[in-house]
Amino acid sequence: MQAYLARIAALNPGYNAIVSLRPEAELLAEAGACDAELARGRSRGWMHGMPQAIKDLANAAGLPTTLGSPLMKHFVASEDGLMTARMKAAGCIVIGKTNTPEFGLGSHSFNEVFGTTVNAYDPARAAGGSSGGAAVALALRLLPVADGSDFMGSLRNPAAWNNIFGFRPSQGRVPMWPAQDVWISQLGTEGPMGRSVRDVAHLLDTQAGWSPHSPLSIAASADATRAVGSMDLKKCRIGWLGDLQGYLPMEPGIVPCARLRWPDWRAPARRWRRPAWACRPSACGRPGWSGAGCWWPRASRLSCSRAATAPRSSPRRCGSTTRPSRPAAPSSCRPA
Repeated sequence: MQAYLARIAALNPGYNAIVSLRPEAELLAEAGACDAELARGRSRGWMHGMPQAIKDLANAAGLPTTLGSPLMKHFVASEDGLMTARMKAAGCIVIGKTNTPEFGLGSHSFNEVFGTTVNAYDPARAAGGSSGGAAVALALRLLPVADGSDFMGSLRNPAAWNNIFGFRPSQGRVPMWPAQDVWISQLGTEGPMGRSVRDVAHLLDTQAGWSPHSPLSIAASADATRAVGSMDLKKCRIGWLGDLQGYLPMEPGIVPCARLRWPDWRAPARRWRRPAWACRPSACGRPGWSGAGCWWPRASRLSCSRAATAPRSSPRRCGSTTRPSRPAAPSSCRPA
């Protein structure tokens, strides 16, 4: 605990990943109690004595749950959220919270209560969000593992931007309680983050499991630690869609660079091929569509006559929509 608190004191002021940090004396007293339990041969679990900061969208008893909003900056949780309670039961010591955008809305972690969390590798760049504080804390080794939540990428994009791992579980795998509402909250989920896949699996096993508070929660154990430990990566097949052959916008050079990084890209393999997708919906008479570059399968009843005669191997121009060409690989991405 002393080592983590010293590192937080040294680095956190420049990155603003951890907020609402508890007093050092309280945390050292709790860590001492954990040491005493170990001396008596008792352990609460794999997180015994481990410092943990909860994303500031979830409740931790005695700490503010501000949601990154001035409207909530004085709210102090009276009880733990379900995920927090499960991690405490596994032995962790909650030291504070991790920063998030207001109400968790957005892919950049800044708010009017605590300010901006910056990238762990370049403070001039964004940390991602909404679990940006958790991702930066992990990358800077201010925490051993971290929790987060994900509605449309909030566990994944900050993990990618800070070179750690984030995993969005399936709906119901990690039940959320208390939930802010009945319906929209079901579209998001809480989940684990870590500096290794094994750490993520351990934390997922702790967070997962059925709860009577969440009727849609999954009863079966995630068993992620065992699955990761027994996985033979040499036998795994990796699915990679790239930009869906031009459908998803990418900055020039990213897809060719990523493709050349696959060591066996040119080896025989099953590759996904786009079908002969055809024309703009507006060209087919579909009402209510803007026709802004949408592709439809050749088998669609809405496809126009020119699309229906297009060979499956090469989509044809229909209306004003054409299949984009691929940029050449930049020299910096070419293998040595």
